[in-house]
Amino acid sequence: MAHKWFAKVAVVALTLSLLAGCGGANQQPQTQTPSNQTPSGQEQQSQQPQEQTPAKVDFTVGMATDVGGLNDDSFNAAAYRGIMRAKDELGIQEIVIESKRQEDYVTNLQTLIDGGADLIWGVGFMMQASIDEMAQANPDHKFGLIDEQVNQPNAASVLFKEQEGSFLVGYIAGKATKTNRVGFVGGVESPVIGRFEAGYRAGVKAANPNATVDVVYAAAFDDPAKGKDIALTMFNTGADVVFHAAGGTGQGVIEAAAEKNLFAIGVDSDQNYLAPNNVLTSMIKRVDVAVYEVIKQSVEGNFPGGQIVRLGLAEDGVGYADSTLWDKVPEGTKAEVDKWAQAIKDGKVTVPETPEEADAWTAPTL
Repeated sequence: MAHKWFAKVAVVALTLSLLAGCGGANQQPQTQTPSNQTPSGQEQQSQQPQEQTPAKVDFTVGMATDVGGLNDDSFNAAAYRGIMRAKDELGIQEIVIESKRQEDYVTNLQTLIDGGADLIWGVGFMMQASIDEMAQANPDHKFGLIDEQVNQPNAASVLFKEQEGSFLVGYIAGKATKTNRVGFVGGVESPVIGRFEAGYRAGVKAANPNATVDVVYAAAFDDPAKGKDIALTMFNTGADVVFHAAGGTGQGVIEAAAEKNLFAIGVDSDQNYLAPNNVLTSMIKRVDVAVYEVIKQSVEGNFPGGQIVRLGLAEDGVGYADSTLWDKVPEGTKAEVDKWAQAIKDGKVTVPETPEEADAWTAPTL
């Protein structure tokens, strides 16, 4: 069914772009396993045990994380779940390497090539230049990149409309706040994280025009202590809901919310399990589904090389978590959120993609 999934996306929301080639270094590949693999909600579906073990196929998938690592409870962990689902359901083998710093990217990608990976994933926009370099130098290998595009014929690029899912959780935050002040903690400033910020701010504005949004970027995806400090400052100055789009740094945001008995909003994966009473909702970004589907197409001989896949609400690529604490918001909020979601899917509402667009955006009347 992978063809149909991508075919549908191709008709509705894919832009095609030509792509070419890849190069590297040396070290022994090792598969790292996240210490916490218990996300809840829809993301858990890819963790369900299979009734029977599939026959192994001669296909190895490699993945190099970004600096957030596999234990970010978020972005890299979601990509890993997609690979493990492919292992469980398709019988592929996997090699996973954690990048400790950006300078490791090319070395780690070469290690995956040397280790025999047929399809190699780079997770995160910061890996764009490295994937591009390696794709050009290694035209016989397949590459996949999340959150950026690589214009090479042997690379598939997966982008998300983060602003659409962020709008929905922003609307929830705007309804939940009792102080009319909420926060946003970004990881590293970039177009991707800017889409999270813009969508969130627009959603807050649509739900509660009187609310203000404090915005701080941590300049890191792997610093929970910094995330906690930023969030505590926001909470101590009046915010009562803080959304993070900061990878592992966001773990500290959730810790701060639990400590203050206020609310955090998780990202990428359903993060409610980290603090069940204090994670109001999460902006789900179905990285695991995208990774799995590209792997499946590749195993079936239909690797979508040269394609740029864009996934938003209409493609079920983003959304809010099943674990949303609807009892913490006014009655009827879920119906309102779903009404906005449908309007976005139908093209009646265009969510701003940049902070500058969010500044000028005015909520339409539905």
